Amino acid sequence: MKDTIINHIQKFIDLEPSEIDILESCFFSSQIKRKDHVLQEGQICNTMYFIVKGCMRQYIINPKGTEQTLQFGVENWWITDYLSYHNHTPSHFYIQAVETTEVIALEKSVLESVLIQIPKLEKYFRIVAQKAFGAAQMRIKFLFTMSAEERYHHFHNQQPDFVQRVPQYMLASYLDFSAEFMSKIRAGKV
Repeated sequence: MKDTIINHIQKFIDLEPSEIDILESCFFSSQIKRKDHVLQEGQICNTMYFIVKGCMRQYIINPKGTEQTLQFGVENWWITDYLSYHNHTPSHFYIQAVETTEVIALEKSVLESVLIQIPKLEKYFRIVAQKAFGAAQMRIKFLFTMSAEERYHHFHNQQPDFVQRVPQYMLASYLDFSAEFMSKIRAGKV
């Protein structure tokens, strides 16, 4: 499991064998059962999760009591509440396993220590954060510029395998429409 994250890091920076040893000693691997939460609203997020295998999501519960999926994370993706993690403040989000998921958990105190020992990891985590921010920007663009039907077809065309992995109500909430509307789109009634 640790090879997966080491290989991912080495796509962006070169690691010396001694640095790999340091990293491997810091990584904690874990399995999260389907539907289990690693973060709930109000908790302080002290962990970043690298997804080795599986799928997770970040969501809120809106004022109507409906879940609204903000982000999915799949293999080779990090998921966390960056603001809570950085500011040590209560989270506004939930993070849940959509499938039984294998992760490598990286506690904030461990990361801070490792960054002192391996300063070039800052570059890796900067790239990860930039990619996550860019993905969030594109999602906002699609929400503002595409109709619900266009968003579904665009997502389906870009991520056909992913559409089959997640429950339709989660995908509908991510695309910002109801599960009923999703059924109509899929049936070609829109």
